[in-house]
Amino acid sequence: MTHATGLERIIQEYVPGKQLSLAHIVASPTRDLYEKLGLSDCHDAIGIITVTPSESAIIAGDQALKSGAVDVGFVDRFSGSVFITGKVSDVYASLESVIYFFENRLHFSITNITKS
Repeated sequence: MTHATGLERIIQEYVPGKQLSLAHIVASPTRDLYEKLGLSDCHDAIGIITVTPSESAIIAGDQALKSGAVDVGFVDRFSGSVFITGKVSDVYASLESVIYFFENRLHFSITNITKS
């Protein structure tokens, strides 16, 4: 819409799809990173999951816990973020399980696991 001033106003709306858009492993994170994230216990790896709709983060956290020897360090049902911690192999197995569940049971679009 163009106003008398010649400026254009754009309205954007966020329409979440059923998507697991990030599944990443941070291997050998520094203690400083743990502190910046507000995670109290340091482990071999941090797994990061991002999902929409954001409430799905609760399901992702639950599935992660049920699928491996990991801890959930953070779940945000408003942003759709989940942090899990544990050994690299456990975090990887847990992310695989979460991705499988979201793709095959909830019919979400999924992504591949990445690692740094």
